[in-house]
Amino acid sequence: MTPTPEFSRPHRLDRIGTGDSDVRVEASPEERAALAKRFRLVSIDVLAADFTLRRDAAGVVARGTLKGAVVQSCVATAEPVPATIDESFALRFLPERTPEGDEIELSSEECDTMFFEGGAIDLGEAAAETLALALDPFPRAPNADAILREAGVVGEDEVQPFTAFSVLKDKLK
Repeated sequence: MTPTPEFSRPHRLDRIGTGDSDVRVEASPEERAALAKRFRLVSIDVLAADFTLRRDAAGVVARGTLKGAVVQSCVATAEPVPATIDESFALRFLPERTPEGDEIELSSEECDTMFFEGGAIDLGEAAAETLALALDPFPRAPNADAILREAGVVGEDEVQPFTAFSVLKDKLK
């Protein structure tokens, strides 16, 4: 049995009509705190997503926008680094088990695929995963370089290679 995600908003497939269906999901403070822990963030202050859903022959196509405000830890200093997320997305929800022998063609414009079981898709988990993909993988505080320099850490452009040949070169001078 799969555990329920921290931010779960199941949306039943039978609620998606023949045209576009608009849905908004927003995480509560408790859900944001649980997601911050899962994604190892200092905090998530805002997490909301607007979805436009449309059924197709294979499943459901969802397009929309994710908005968020997060605080990450600087990779160099561990100082808090606030970030604003404003991300457009396109998702395709497909049934978990496709009958053997059936192939589903995905066009190049479909960027992310999520799978679902039963009669509902989880828009909350889709928003959470979209947020995770939108995060800066190497957040840096504005003063990170200065703090690292003070601690004696040099940048790549300042590295002096130490080899046996450089020692010999110095002795020849």
